[in-house]
Amino acid sequence: MLAATIPAQRPATARLLYVRADGAMQVLPRHRWIDLLRAGDLVVANDAATLPASLHGTHVRSGASIEIRLAGRTVDDGFMAVAFGAGDYRMRTEDRPLPPRFDAGDRLMLGPLQAVVIATLDHPRLLSIRLQGTPDQIWSGIAAHGRPIQYAHLATDLQLWDVWTPIAGPPVAYEPPSAGFALDWRSLAALQRRDIGFVTLTHAAGISSTGDPQLDQRLPFDEPYSIPATTADAINRALQTQRRIVAVGTTVVRALEHAGAATGRIAAGSNIADQTLSAASNLRIVAAMLSGTHEPGSSHYRLLQAFAQRTVLERIDAALDAHEFRTHEFGDSVLLERQAGAQSRRSADTTAPSAFSCNTRGDQEKIPVCCAA
Repeated sequence: MLAATIPAQRPATARLLYVRADGAMQVLPRHRWIDLLRAGDLVVANDAATLPASLHGTHVRSGASIEIRLAGRTVDDGFMAVAFGAGDYRMRTEDRPLPPRFDAGDRLMLGPLQAVVIATLDHPRLLSIRLQGTPDQIWSGIAAHGRPIQYAHLATDLQLWDVWTPIAGPPVAYEPPSAGFALDWRSLAALQRRDIGFVTLTHAAGISSTGDPQLDQRLPFDEPYSIPATTADAINRALQTQRRIVAVGTTVVRALEHAGAATGRIAAGSNIADQTLSAASNLRIVAAMLSGTHEPGSSHYRLLQAFAQRTVLERIDAALDAHEFRTHEFGDSVLLERQAGAQSRRSADTTAPSAFSCNTRGDQEKIPVCCAA
């Protein structure tokens, strides 16, 4: 698989695979995604800004070089974090050396920050840590020393402006809610002209890979979200009048389906998305999703199985491969409508080939139509 290697959020050559509810597919320039929506649809996006959550430093007891990737908050105002040994993003995550053993009370020097290990969380690389200092000192230290979490498919250092979507607001995400890279002010204005609603929520998008298969199986971690009253009201009005909810990204799907799981309605306020969406999930809120392309075996792919049957996912995979779509956060996109009866499948389908993996060797300016049903 060849990944998108340049951190460009909205390249002119970005493409879209449109997958209709009946399984028909079409390849288009990505900016055409708005043309595929209907008047009355409501688009919901994640406005979380991305933290510089990668902190390099030293494990004081052993003197070993380490990288700490913040991955969530803990109930005692600390952080959940994934630890790596020496090295950086230029080495594949799965090839990184192991960090030293961590014990409760171990001190970590992370640039201008000091941290204490509170506990390991059922895995030697998954830690609960507490950064020392006042809130202003902690957040200033993260801003000064931290870097955006990055993986080896990108050849240049990421900057914060690379990973903030155009609607970025509260800095609570640990990796970017990158489906939102497709948005810009021109597209938001086009939504308004076409009588398509647009609202936001804030979901603390977590990390996508740890390099450890056992730990990766626990992804996504529990992720907090907040839904404003205006957003909840707009979604509930749309549902009441049988208009579609279109999620921009898997984080929005996860937040809305958690919020609406019990009643099929959305309550305003904050909560924690602690569920895993998969083939066995019954989606109650979201009718379509704009997403990036994802790797085999990922939690993102498990979520896709709630939208489409296995045979359709296999055809999507073939189409993405045939048309050389780019993968990862700066890659191309898919607009996937929920199929009727998609939830009739069960978790046995999770062994299916990834629908969102593909080999990519470049961009084409002329985009053909493909994969008629």
